[in-house]
Amino acid sequence: MANEHPRDDAPISASKRSDATAIAHDQFTDAKGSSIVGRAVTINKPVGELFAFFRDFANLPTFMENLERIDVIDAKRSHWVVKGPAKLTYEWDALVTDEVQDRYIEWTSQSGADVDNSGRVEFRDAGARGTVVTATIMYDPPGGVVGKLIAKMFQREPAIQARRDLRRFKQLMETGEIATAAMNPKQREEELA
Repeated sequence: MANEHPRDDAPISASKRSDATAIAHDQFTDAKGSSIVGRAVTINKPVGELFAFFRDFANLPTFMENLERIDVIDAKRSHWVVKGPAKLTYEWDALVTDEVQDRYIEWTSQSGADVDNSGRVEFRDAGARGTVVTATIMYDPPGGVVGKLIAKMFQREPAIQARRDLRRFKQLMETGEIATAAMNPKQREEELA
């Protein structure tokens, strides 16, 4: 990890510096992506519980809205299928490149990915408030700048999704469910009865 840049308490994804992506590339084990997004949320649960739930990648589709599925291949590799704008789907194989139990998980997409990406999710003890979970994602939007604008229009852009996914993760972990305006199948049956 290069330390040529002054240390700042703010996450690099929140930086206004023009070289934020370059700094992130220095900090990630195997960084891919030219765009960077980061979000954080405080969840009133212990670090170990949140880390364990997140580390089981099969759990991620329960709160990540655009994830169709994750096929876990082994402890380090998984296959991701993600919904994109205009009913498109994108797929890639991901490799866990670094992790420290109850602290962070870092990954990168493998060659042949529909969307080159890498990221890191950090878990930091916040005392009586629970745990601060910070997600930093780097990616190359399909279709470049135009593709990024289209994704934003369809509410499928990673910055929008990261904020929503972390909020849903918080709801799920704190209450056991995710609040939604949509009717679930059981509610729909009850209303039709």
